[in-house]
Amino acid sequence: MKTSDFDYALPPECIAQTPVEPRDSSRLLVLTRDTGTLEHSIFRNIGNYLKPGDLLVLNQTRVIPARLFARKPTGGRVELLLLRKRDDLTWEALVGGKGLRVASKVKIEEGPEAEILEILNGAERLVRFAEPIEPYFPRVGHVPLPPYIHEKLDDPERYQTVYAREPGSAAAPTAGLHFTPRLLDELQAQGVRLGWVTLHVGLDTFAPVTEDDPAEHKIHTEWCELPPETADLINQTRARGGRVIAVGTTSVRTLESAASLNTEHRPLNTEHCSLLTAFTGPTSLYILPGYQFKVVDAMITNFHLPKSTLLMLVSAFAGRETILHAYEVAKREGYRFYSFGDAMLIL
Repeated sequence: MKTSDFDYALPPECIAQTPVEPRDSSRLLVLTRDTGTLEHSIFRNIGNYLKPGDLLVLNQTRVIPARLFARKPTGGRVELLLLRKRDDLTWEALVGGKGLRVASKVKIEEGPEAEILEILNGAERLVRFAEPIEPYFPRVGHVPLPPYIHEKLDDPERYQTVYAREPGSAAAPTAGLHFTPRLLDELQAQGVRLGWVTLHVGLDTFAPVTEDDPAEHKIHTEWCELPPETADLINQTRARGGRVIAVGTTSVRTLESAASLNTEHRPLNTEHCSLLTAFTGPTSLYILPGYQFKVVDAMITNFHLPKSTLLMLVSAFAGRETILHAYEVAKREGYRFYSFGDAMLIL
């Protein structure tokens, strides 16, 4: 297996620059794994492919306005993109600007002073603020859009899911952007249940794998939580013959991370399986083809970047050749790719 096996050509005009309105009017490509068949639909009709007793698992993380602008003592402009919170004052951050060495200090525009504590990988730094930065977010923070989006976003809430509740992400779990409150109500009315997890998305989402062998890539650690009530819903769903449908690769990683910590590593659909239990903590689970999924029966996802860990994850679920064929069909049919693009349902 080589990283180049997960490459594909994408014309720039296929990359969605703005979200569609309303949210659920995006297109939906439905892939059935057993047969490889593809069906074209609209996201608001996703209920046609779900059954009473199915469980949708959604990531309720909320993107924080983590892009900050600052000045060095010399007056030079600096940009900080907060990635992960270590404690009340300390964050891992991606910095833009020269000369940001250990002990360097910058002043957030209309905010507190910050000091560089440690140089991490590349442009990443460990930064300590003079006081907690969160209260300043409404005034000085900007929502960080992916680097391939060049259009200005008029409404920052369009880069949040309608159910975003737990602040902490540097990027949105974009598979969930297609849902509206009305669609969620309709799905519940037809007997589909909802379960909630949290995974705070890091920027590794957008980083291509640069190693020739994808197994040598070091995936970033992200914090996630599978609460007890959702674990119970999953166990009930499996016991009753329903499907666990993960909304987005972040939900997939949360569920599979929790399953990997079970004392008995058996698929949950076997007779003598251990029940899924709650989990809170960091995950560095890296899903490549050959991985045996323990929880997820189906997933909703967007179209991912070439050579990305997310493309490898969906390839592990549906097969590399099947996914790449689906992507070629999507390009030919004018689907919109990446964060503000259209969706896939993989059954």
